[in-house]
Amino acid sequence: MYKKKKNDTTLRVQANAELLDFLMTKVGGTRTSLKNLLGRRVVNVNGSVQTRHDTPLHTGDTVTIVATRGNAELKHPKLRVVYEDDDLIVVEKKPGLLTAPVSKDSAETTALSILRQYVRRQDRKGEVYLVHRLDRETSGVLVFAKSQELREYMRTYWAELVKDRCYIAVAEGVFAKQEDTITSWFTEDNRNAMVYSSPVDDGGQKAVTQYKVLKTMGNYSLVELHLETGRTNQIRVHLASIGHPVVGDRKYGHGNDHSPLDRLALHAKEIALIHPVTEKVVRFNAPTPKLFLTVNRHDPDGK
Repeated sequence: MYKKKKNDTTLRVQANAELLDFLMTKVGGTRTSLKNLLGRRVVNVNGSVQTRHDTPLHTGDTVTIVATRGNAELKHPKLRVVYEDDDLIVVEKKPGLLTAPVSKDSAETTALSILRQYVRRQDRKGEVYLVHRLDRETSGVLVFAKSQELREYMRTYWAELVKDRCYIAVAEGVFAKQEDTITSWFTEDNRNAMVYSSPVDDGGQKAVTQYKVLKTMGNYSLVELHLETGRTNQIRVHLASIGHPVVGDRKYGHGNDHSPLDRLALHAKEIALIHPVTEKVVRFNAPTPKLFLTVNRHDPDGK
């Protein structure tokens, strides 16, 4: 378990109550001042930020008042906060946004740079650190750490912490098998930044993906995928290797020339992991883009 030093105020709930009444009893102050405290997003219940004064509390719950200037609301068209506590920020990234800069001198806006501005509005010394990545054109759930030590811990034990990673993709064609497991060995070619897949062990990294076809839409298939390993471009390479590349994939498929959608049709829908501090399994999700469900309507040759 990851350990850290903190100056937050943590209170244990001894009897069922509403959050505002509990705070008035334990912290004191007027109802107005405590509602302002909630509005600053510094009150967590069982590790989750709460702003509603009538949030129900139950015996054994933990209420924490975070020792920061408060979490200002994040408003950005490409990024949405799904979850935040003292240790983690989980966001939904839209397609077209890089997770992090490709080089130190890059001035491009990224999910990381947006979140750094966000946390520094609440604490000038606040910081956020990259734990894992999504490709620029892939949307969905991303997890960031609020300290470098926690980032290193999570990266070191990522395979043990992560219990499930679920993706949704629109793939080209109609699948012969409605569900299957794809296993192959990946080799990265740094010269062209491509990943190559071999059906036999050729010394590369083993990659395993489970898939299930959820819906067939004309010439396309809506597919749910679960990763057993986390290799670079794993889903894109695996689906291309069985003849069903992700719609809009310029790298391993046919790109936008054959795509009815103006994006890569890959979405990180859900991640379940052991919270590195509470040691409880937490699950975060981002809804499947509605565009994925109507792909055939955007295809002039679709049925």
